[in-house]
Amino acid sequence: MAEKHGNLSINSDNIFPIIKKWMYSDHDIFAREMISNGCDAITKLKKLEVIGDYQFPEDYKPEIDVIVNPEDKTLKFIDNGIGMTAQEVEEYITQIAFSGATEFLEKYKDKTDKDQIIGHFGMGFYSAFMVADDVHIDTLSCQPDSVPVHWECDGSTEYEMKDGTKDTVGTEITLFLNEDCLEFANEYRMREVLEKYCSFMPVEIFLSKADAPQEYETIDESDLREDDVVVEHVHEDAKTEERENEKGEKEVVEVSPAKEKVKINKRPVSISDIHPLWTKHPNECTDEEYKEFYRKVFNDYREPLFWIHLNMDYPFNLKGILYFPRINTEYDSIEGTIKLYNNQVFIADNIKEVIPEYLMLLKGVIDCPDFPLNVSRSALQNDGFVKKIAEYISKKVADKLSGMCKTDRENYEKYWDDINPFIKFGCIKDEKFSKKMFDYILYKNIDGKYLTLSDCIEENKKPEEADETAAETNETRESDDEAKDSSEKESPDEKESPDEKESPDENESSEEKESSDEKEEKEPDKTTVYYVTDEAQQSQYINMFREENKDAVILKHNIDSAFISHIERTNEEVKFQRIDADLTEEMKGDSANLAEETTALNDLFKKTLNKSNLEVKVENLKNQNISSMLTISEETRRMQEMMKMYGMAGADPSMVGGTENLVLNANHPLVKYLFEHADGEHASMICEQLYDLACLGNKQLAPDQMTKFINRSNEIMMLIAQ
Repeated sequence: MAEKHGNLSINSDNIFPIIKKWMYSDHDIFAREMISNGCDAITKLKKLEVIGDYQFPEDYKPEIDVIVNPEDKTLKFIDNGIGMTAQEVEEYITQIAFSGATEFLEKYKDKTDKDQIIGHFGMGFYSAFMVADDVHIDTLSCQPDSVPVHWECDGSTEYEMKDGTKDTVGTEITLFLNEDCLEFANEYRMREVLEKYCSFMPVEIFLSKADAPQEYETIDESDLREDDVVVEHVHEDAKTEERENEKGEKEVVEVSPAKEKVKINKRPVSISDIHPLWTKHPNECTDEEYKEFYRKVFNDYREPLFWIHLNMDYPFNLKGILYFPRINTEYDSIEGTIKLYNNQVFIADNIKEVIPEYLMLLKGVIDCPDFPLNVSRSALQNDGFVKKIAEYISKKVADKLSGMCKTDRENYEKYWDDINPFIKFGCIKDEKFSKKMFDYILYKNIDGKYLTLSDCIEENKKPEEADETAAETNETRESDDEAKDSSEKESPDEKESPDEKESPDENESSEEKESSDEKEEKEPDKTTVYYVTDEAQQSQYINMFREENKDAVILKHNIDSAFISHIERTNEEVKFQRIDADLTEEMKGDSANLAEETTALNDLFKKTLNKSNLEVKVENLKNQNISSMLTISEETRRMQEMMKMYGMAGADPSMVGGTENLVLNANHPLVKYLFEHADGEHASMICEQLYDLACLGNKQLAPDQMTKFINRSNEIMMLIAQ
């Protein structure tokens, strides 16, 4: 039978190398841990003051001072928080992974309202040994008659502790930096680190350099504060200017009155904004404040399109702001940034478990004190709670967008070109998001008008289909009206009993029944929505569509190919087809029998171009100026795009088993000439030229193909010149 033994012990000989190398992914994160400990110490002291166990001095101002000293190779973190007794130092510092914050919350759980304390793991302090060979602590507890304590450790198994000399309540931690980490004794480097991790800590943070000369500033005497140190009083005379009056005479005019100013010690500026915008209620924030916050946090001076302010207290506490930035047209280059915070302490950027992948195109901040953190605070565990947060954020985004489409359609359309890649990506990735957004996805047509999918379906229905739909609607209405009239006229006594109702015609043939059954089982008719991927490249096809009063939508983003496949899977009524995938019936002229021409020219082009996968069709096109057009089936084209996406050579339709369809216009003189002079001297040249011209209306020519096309064009012009 197995025996139970005592608790596992941690050997500091083994734990310190692990802390130094593996506990945190980035060495500079130690600064966040030191500052967080200081914030916790101040928060604890505030809680004691609230419940009456401590009274602040009159001039008390909570703050954390960070002092760099490149000469001594030291870095100090000083807070005026709760401090520690010798017993607490033994308990919290010498027991690795013992959390003083957790014990404090447990002790005062009946007297404190919210958990605003950052640290809960007891490992943060030891991140100091990632950058320091020696660490000293000087602390004085807020408890009456406390004795100051001095503690020091060089990262070995031993430490020293004795009475200290600190005479103010709080804690001072001194790091004696190792040779590899002297960069953190540089004021500019340390400012960079603090701005990265501590820009929104709930306590003011001041950075200074030891023994730096005093700096001064001059202010108006009226702006003087009680804590300012006045060095000198300065009188500034009035400023005057010589100007001409209405009579044209010169006179001296006072431009600025005399002022009394004072020279003071330069006021320290806190690195931390203790009341960041996301902690405020949305009604308290102005548009300019939102824009300024965006510029400050993301260093992006282009104004965001719009934003969503998240403010939730139940079932979990979550605040934040998500910005919709102006994004590039290429999907690959879109890079958003979502900064995650825990009680205003920076955790990480873009954690996929919390932020759905498609929301990473946005920029913003999210603060949730309930985030389950690991020991390094640099990653989040993927659990049910985190999933709920992600779903909530996704829902809020969908609600914002759909609401804007309903109530502010003009601005929604204005933003659409910028935000549509994000929305389409979200629809592909998230089924719930897709359902919420389905009716609010817009498609811009070739005339610049924005349509919903139902609008596109309606506009792309054949005229006869639209007439039939209208006729069916009218018939239904008339039938309903007749039934209503009949019902109103018919008295209860005259109504048929169930037994008297006419039975179905017994003579109805079985063929008619089968036909009826087949009709019921028949798949619903699909409406084709035509689309354009390159307005310049496909301009010939666009013009043909316009001539026939047909419409097409513009889908030129990289994500559109996957998106329309997604729409087709979720909506059986529609299929998408690129404008040049095939000729519509409206583009064709009379349906004369052109079988002989098709056979002859098919053989000629295949032989000349040496393309086995080329199929030539001869059609009477209404537009006589068009000589040739190239079409590739929608299925083949999408397969090509998918292969390109995966880095495969999918440019040639033969690679995916597809064919190129070359349509020749039987009404064009060049096509007529080829049919009549297939063995002529210039037949091959004309075949190649017609094929390349058709390709140019469909795609860019390959470099070698373009070179041949240019040389051939010059040769043709030379023939004409002769």
